[in-house]
Formats: sequence, structure tokens, C-alpha cells
Amino acid sequence: MKQKSAGQSTQAIHGTSITDAHGAPHLPVYNTTTFAFENTAALLDVADGRRKGPLYTRYGLNPTIFALEETMTSVEGAGSALAFCSGMAAETALFAQYGREGIVCVGDAYGGTMELLTTQLSQLGLTTTFLLGDEVDRLDEVLSGGPKLVFFETPTNPALGIYDVAALAETAHRHGALVAVDNTFASPVNQRPLALGADLVSYSATKYLGGHSDVTAGFVLGADELIEPLKPWRKSFGSCIAPEPAALLSRSLRTLIVRVNQHNANAQAVAEAMEADPRVARVLYPGLPSFPGHVLAAKQMTGYGGIVTIEIAGDTDTTVQVVDRLELFALAPSLGGVESLVTQPVTTTHYDLSPQERQRRGITGSMIRLSVGLEDSDDLIADLTQALEIVTV
Repeated sequence: MKQKSAGQSTQAIHGTSITDAHGAPHLPVYNTTTFAFENTAALLDVADGRRKGPLYTRYGLNPTIFALEETMTSVEGAGSALAFCSGMAAETALFAQYGREGIVCVGDAYGGTMELLTTQLSQLGLTTTFLLGDEVDRLDEVLSGGPKLVFFETPTNPALGIYDVAALAETAHRHGALVAVDNTFASPVNQRPLALGADLVSYSATKYLGGHSDVTAGFVLGADELIEPLKPWRKSFGSCIAPEPAALLSRSLRTLIVRVNQHNANAQAVAEAMEADPRVARVLYPGLPSFPGHVLAAKQMTGYGGIVTIEIAGDTDTTVQVVDRLELFALAPSLGGVESLVTQPVTTTHYDLSPQERQRRGITGSMIRLSVGLEDSDDLIADLTQALEIVTV
């Protein structure tokens, strides 16, 4: 691995010590389930952890996976990284290990995360206390009851709420609780939660880390002593990333920084254009001075991301028509790819929440989440402008 003082782009390209024996610039895919040993002593050295080496892919002991995790560790500035088959798999292991004494979920979260916390994990006896964004001042009180894990997204899905990582970490640590931040929307290019005081950071690597809508994967990163206990969960859940997607993800990390920087620029342009359009009632984007969390975002982020959420001046049916009129923005429930995507949270990401819960969280039928891709921003703005022609103000 290259020196840790190297820049983030350098780390993304040269951040692993695992190289090809024949001099290829990229490690080949070790698409194998198991690895042979010269003798029993050599096998036991790896199995017992005395030597790092390949053994069995379901355990994550595969050179392709090692290389990916080393690179991601470098890019994030973490002690260790653990790669999973999806972001939800990563969060499941995280909650299973560190949420047994109670979880506090602050603010909005991805609908799948909400379902996991409220439905599946509750059946296993893991309890979660949910605090809305305007209830953050209750964290001290809630933690006094014993929960040992504080979890939140920043920016949040879908309203892009911004939370003070350093302040929440300080409160949590006073009570002996850990802080885990889902950094999917920001990516390590725009935000480094561990440097701000968080203990763990998780990702749906399907999004910006993959960046091409062709990989499903996830990560948890943190200090060595916090990542090590997650390995048995990944092993027994069978939730390790496979070699082929690991290789694709390693490829994607090499262009992460340039991609995210362009996402940032395009999203800023789209957000400013939508804020100037009278047919748009509200624009949520951390890069806008009018955004409620802009000052905090400017303090703890170096870029504002590729997600722009708008609310049109119309009802749910009109919003559906606007979405269906878009041509460059593909209607799809994901984000972070080079192509622009659009979705209504009420019909996709937060569809499984009750109408009452969506209303409580301000997720309305007139809300549209835009994943701004790498097309020319003028073309994206023109597409949105023509789609909004049916809105009357």
C-alpha cells in the first residue's frame, strides 16, 4: 500500500499492497470459492489468524476482496474495512453486533433501513428509539436509558437533512455509546465521518462507490477493534461480497473522486435552476444558501453531493405526470450512477412507511428525488424544464 499521506485520488488508485504476480496494473479476479495449502500447518496459520491469506471466499478470505478492502480503507482513512454483498447486509451486521443494548436512529433514513429496524430486528429483541430531526436535543435523555449505538444518515434520504457528526458523537461518547454514520449520499469524497468523531461509517456501495449501476455491495469501516467483531456476523450470515462485484467495485473506486466532483457540480447547477423556477415550491440541496442545513454542511463537508430533492407546486397526480414526462432522467429507485435517475419517495424508497409516518417525516406526494448524473447539466435542466410545463402556478 502506498504511503498514507498520499492524496485521496492516489489512494483510490494505489491504495492496496496486493498486486498481480505478472505485473498487470489491475489484480485479476480470483473467482474461486476455496484455496489450497501446502500443508496443515500453513492452513492453520491462516485459519487461526496468525497470517493473513486466502482460505475461503465466504469468509472474505480472497485476494480480490482483500484488495478492495485495503483500497477502501485508504480512501476513507479508516483502520479497517469490511465489504458486504449489499448496504443492507452491512447495516444488518452492524446492528446485530452493536445494537443489542438498544439503537437510537436520528432523523430520516432509507426506507429499507427503517423496515429493518422496526420489523426484522424488533422480532429478534433489538429495540430502536427514533428521534426526528427536531428532536436531536432529546439524545442525551434517551441515551441515559442505556442504548449503546447512535445511528444516522447525513445527508439523509430523501430530504437531505444535515446532522452535526461531531456534536452527536460527543453526546454519545459521554454515555459510552458508539456512533455509526451512513455516509452513502456524501461518499468519502465529500465527507469523512470518522475524522469528525464517528466510530463507524457504513455505505451502500451500490451507489456512488460503484457509480455505474452494475454493482450491489456495502461497507462498514472503522478502527480495527470495532471491525474485527463484525467478521463472524458476515461469515455466518453469508453476506460477504463475491469476487466479481468486488473487482468491479475496485475498478469504480479508481474514478470515484473525479466522478463525485462532477456530480457535485451538476447537482449545484440543477438545484440553482430549480430554485429559480416558480413551478417548484421547494428545493432541498445542501449547496444552496437557502437550505436550512447549509452552514453546517459547509462546515463538515467538502462537497454537497449529487442528490437534489424538489417539491413541485402541485399535487401527487401532477407530480407523477412530471416524473413520467422526463426523458433524460430515468425512472428508477436508486442513485449514484453516471446516468441521472428520478424517483418519488412515496412510491419507491419510502413506499413501505405508513402514510402517517411519511407525513410525520415530511415526505410528501409532491416530492421528487433527483439523482443527478454526469450528463451535461444544461441538458438535464432542459429536461426538467420541459417536464414542468404541465405545472400551473
